Amino acid sequence: MNILNLFKVSLKAVANNKMRSFLSMLGIIIGVAAVIIMMAIGQGSKESIRQELSTMGTNLLTIRPGADFRGGVRQDPSAMQTLKMADYERILREKKFVTKVSPEVTASGQAIYGNNNTTTTIYGEAPEYIDIRLWTIEEGECFNEEDIKKAAKKVIIGKTIVTELFGGVDPIGKTIRFKSIPMTVIGVLKSKGYNNWGMDQDNVMIAPYTTVMKRVAAQTWFSNIICSAVTEEMSDAAIEELTQILRDNHKLKGDAVDDFNIRSQAEMMETMSTTMDTVTLILVVAAAFSLLVAGIGIMNIMLVSVTERTKEIGLRMAVGATGPVISLQFLIESVLISVTGGLIGILLGCGISEWVIPLFAMPSSVPLWSINVSFLVCVCIGVLFGYIPAQKAANMDPIEAIRHE
Repeated sequence: MNILNLFKVSLKAVANNKMRSFLSMLGIIIGVAAVIIMMAIGQGSKESIRQELSTMGTNLLTIRPGADFRGGVRQDPSAMQTLKMADYERILREKKFVTKVSPEVTASGQAIYGNNNTTTTIYGEAPEYIDIRLWTIEEGECFNEEDIKKAAKKVIIGKTIVTELFGGVDPIGKTIRFKSIPMTVIGVLKSKGYNNWGMDQDNVMIAPYTTVMKRVAAQTWFSNIICSAVTEEMSDAAIEELTQILRDNHKLKGDAVDDFNIRSQAEMMETMSTTMDTVTLILVVAAAFSLLVAGIGIMNIMLVSVTERTKEIGLRMAVGATGPVISLQFLIESVLISVTGGLIGILLGCGISEWVIPLFAMPSSVPLWSINVSFLVCVCIGVLFGYIPAQKAANMDPIEAIRHE
C-alpha cells in the first residue's frame, strides 16, 4: 500500500469519528492558540516599548548623580549634588562623540492662570533639549541663549497645560504662575500623549535652566545632564568620553567609585527587551503545558482506536500489510489530528491577536517564527504521541487480532 492510499485510509478513519477527533484536537487548538497569543502580546509589548523609547531619542544619554554613603547610610541619588555648572561647561568644551548637551533642573508644583490651576513638573533646560528629546514646538518659539543668561521668566508648555489652564484661549503671550513666579508662555509643544507607563508626556513645562535654578528651585546643582551622542552606534564611545570628563572634573583617582551614573537609551531598550522576553518565555512555557496534555490526550485516543480496530488490523495483516505499514497508518492518523488542530489553533491565535486583543488597547504583534514553530511542534506531537499506539498496532499477532471480539 503506497503513501497516498495510507493517507486516504487514515483520513477516512479520522472522519468516521468526527466528535472524538475534534475533542482530541481541542487540546492542541487551545494550546497552540494560547502560545501564539502569548508570543503576540510579548512581541507587541516589546515593539511598543522600543517605539516609545525611540520617541525620546535613540542616541539619548542621561547623566544622573550617583548614590553615596554618608555616616554609613546610603543617600538617595536625587539628594546628591554632584553635577555642577563646571561639569556642564567642561562637557561642552571637550565633547567629541556628543552633539548636544542640556543640563536639567526639575521642580514639581502648581501652575496657575486666572481661576484655573493644575499640578505639573517644570523642567529647566538648555535650548538644545528640544532637539535631544525630539520635541516639536507647534506654536510660538523656543527660548534662546540670551534668555539663559538673563534667567528669563519664559516657558514652553505641553498640550495638557494648555487644556487645563487656557481651554480654548490662545496661550502664547499669556502669563502663568508657578510657585508664585510669573512666566510668559512663548511656545506650545506638539502632543506626545501618554507613554507605556501611563505618564502624561504633555503635562510638562520647559523653561531656561537658569530660571528654574535661581527663581524656582533655588539650587546650584543639576538634577541630570542630558546629552545626545553623534549616532546610536557611538553611544558607548560617548559614555566612555563623558565618564572620563566627569571623573577628571570630580578628581576621582584610580579605582574610586563614580559619583554619577550614565545611562543610554539603547541600554534601556535592551533592558526592557530582556525583561519582556523573560516574561513572554514564562507565559509561553505555561501555555505550552497544555500542548503536553493535548499530546497525552491524542495518545490515549489512538490507543483506544487501536483497541477498537484490532480485527481490522488483523485482516489487513492477513492480506499482506506489514507491521511498518500498519504503524505508518496510525502515525499518519495521529499527525493528521495534531496538525489539523494546530492549523485551527494558529488561525484562532492569529485572529484573536490581530482583531480581539487590540480592542482592549493592548499591543499585539504575531511574529512569523511563532507560527512556524507552532506547526513544527504539532507535527512532533503527532509523531511522538502516536508512536506508542502505532507500535502496538504493528506488533499485533494477525491470528489473535482476527479472533478479537
